[in-house]
Amino acid sequence: MRAFELESVEAVDQAVSHRRVHDGEAFIAGGTTLLDLVKLDVMQPEKVVDVSRLPLKRIETLEDGRLKVGALVSNTDLAKHEIVMRGYPVLSEALLSGASTGLRNMATTGGNVMQRTRCPYFRDPDMPCNKREPGSGCSAIEGINRNHSVLGTSEQCIATHPSDMCVGMVAAGATVVLEGPDGQREVAFEDYHLLPGETPEREHDLKPGELITHVILDAPRGGGQHYLKLRDRASYEFALASCAAIVTLDGDSVSDVRVALGGVATKPWRATAAEEALKGQPATQENFERAAEAAFADAVAYSHNGYKITLGKQAVVRALRDATAAARA
Repeated sequence: MRAFELESVEAVDQAVSHRRVHDGEAFIAGGTTLLDLVKLDVMQPEKVVDVSRLPLKRIETLEDGRLKVGALVSNTDLAKHEIVMRGYPVLSEALLSGASTGLRNMATTGGNVMQRTRCPYFRDPDMPCNKREPGSGCSAIEGINRNHSVLGTSEQCIATHPSDMCVGMVAAGATVVLEGPDGQREVAFEDYHLLPGETPEREHDLKPGELITHVILDAPRGGGQHYLKLRDRASYEFALASCAAIVTLDGDSVSDVRVALGGVATKPWRATAAEEALKGQPATQENFERAAEAAFADAVAYSHNGYKITLGKQAVVRALRDATAAARA
């Protein structure tokens, strides 16, 4: 691992000031992603700024009913918070399905939002990767791509976004709050992560010098909620396909629905086509299957990952079924 300078800050403006002046710096809080990538020589920061002492560890309810979550709230504390368990069970379930207990205790909300792909070609500096080195090529497209994306891909990149938490937040609805040299700004959560397109190295709508300070969850949607994660093994494994579903019923019909997908796309994926196919329709197995078909209508399979289209559809159907059952309970 390359040597780097470590410095701690205790105020947000200090952190922002550091990044504005020094391009070769990186922020660290829990460090569960950054240190891995530094050890692999994928990231090579000259200086690492420790932001773990910033006053961003609170969860508070706003006057309009939304929930303001500090960027340094741990994944465990967020998942186990009473308001989250009661009002956002889909998010709590997503968080508890990710990583191990030890990692959840260290990983932060802001760090999880910034989590980078687990694509083995990205994490191997000896292999071409447009995300790591623009213009070098995408090794996964012609390589072993069993775990890669079928939605949101481009000729430049098919890497899968790994976060469970982010899928739950897309379903629940959220806003990312950023602090930077030009002040504070907010970005809708589902717009914060970028599609690879022609610039796969740009993963987030994050401007130079900016720091995530909070994620604000929309007011609880109610209804039945469920997060389903399908993976190779039951513990400490990334999703092959996952689905976060929130279903509100009016009698036997779906009056409102939110569907988000993980493990199958290059960013946390809101399946709006599935939502539109289901709204106003009876909550039946047949209509859940129609919604699943709509969700994957634009999917593109590569040499080893075509099974993800079938698996993803199954995840949608099962998540909708279980969320509907919760709504009826």
